[in-house]
Amino acid sequence: MSKLDSFKDDDSHSALGISLLNWVSVLFLVYFLLCAVGLLESGFRLLYADEARSLIAAATHPVMGVCVGILATALVQSSSVTTSILVGFVAGGLPLHIAIPIVMGANVGTTVTNSVVALGFAPDREELRRAFSAASVHDCFNLLCLAIFLPLELAFGLFQNMAATLSTLMPPADIVNHDLTQTYNFISSATAPFITEISNGVAHLPTPGAGIAQVGIGLGLIVFCIHFVKKLLRALLVGSSKRIAETALHSGPASGIASGFAATLITQSSSTTTSLVVPLVGSGALTTRQIYPFTLGANIGTCITAILAAFAVTGARNTAFELAFIHLFYNVLGVLVVFAVPFLRYLPVSMAETLAQATDGKRLWIVVYLLVIFLMLPALGLVILG
Repeated sequence: MSKLDSFKDDDSHSALGISLLNWVSVLFLVYFLLCAVGLLESGFRLLYADEARSLIAAATHPVMGVCVGILATALVQSSSVTTSILVGFVAGGLPLHIAIPIVMGANVGTTVTNSVVALGFAPDREELRRAFSAASVHDCFNLLCLAIFLPLELAFGLFQNMAATLSTLMPPADIVNHDLTQTYNFISSATAPFITEISNGVAHLPTPGAGIAQVGIGLGLIVFCIHFVKKLLRALLVGSSKRIAETALHSGPASGIASGFAATLITQSSSTTTSLVVPLVGSGALTTRQIYPFTLGANIGTCITAILAAFAVTGARNTAFELAFIHLFYNVLGVLVVFAVPFLRYLPVSMAETLAQATDGKRLWIVVYLLVIFLMLPALGLVILG
């Protein structure tokens, strides 16, 4: 072997070593991004879980229920928390005709976490525009489903009738005595030590200091992780991003939906799952259209939490299971209807891209959008209807 060949081999081994090191670094940063999302949820839950319970208990009208679902879920940053609380309320006597719209609202409210993650791209307007488009496609899909199904529920009791049919087919839930809520959530198990350590470290702070500290640390971690992930991804994907994008495109919507569903079954949080694809779009590796099916799969996968929570409740357990399965039917039916109608199929993508263009990659406009959609409008609805 010549000296030139030897140098080439050394260079190739060195490049491979650097590439492997970069991928390991990405994995570590992704882990801390997951921890950051977990800290956000933990902090907001500490700050607003009682308020979320009070809001749910106060819902007296289906449209008011939608507002409650959006607002409560935006406050605790997790539809899993809202639906779990809701399952317990239904088992305790909350009518299904109020609970079903709350579930619809919770589907919208859970999408706020993605946009918070997208704000990690704030230093670069073009990257922020792409990331916000990827984040808001989840909002747009759930808002579209709400616009389609809420009128049908109000006019014909679509999901109430489903629940009634389900109640005649379902065996008594009392035969199931084991608690399945302590589950296979590997991601939570992996991030729990870090989140617990931070939570214990700030627990001595006076109320509401501990919750604020967790949220602040979570936001700081998101900015840090996104900053370095996008740099590493750009270096790793140079020359191969087109191939990755084409592979994602040609794999088809069914594959993307299945991947999002499987990933969310593991994480038990659609916010966590969909937040992980935002950096891929922000860094330019994929497009909003390509991650859209993955988002829809995540929307379906998140329903597992309510089903598991129904195993643990006391009281009207059959009714709790009915609500949990209605949540699943709502999300599956949403995907089927939107994909079955050609002009609706990619409407959420167009809506998200238009919204991203309108905000023009500016943090202020994105924050205004989040405040208006997830806080101000639902709160105004509660004031008017209350």
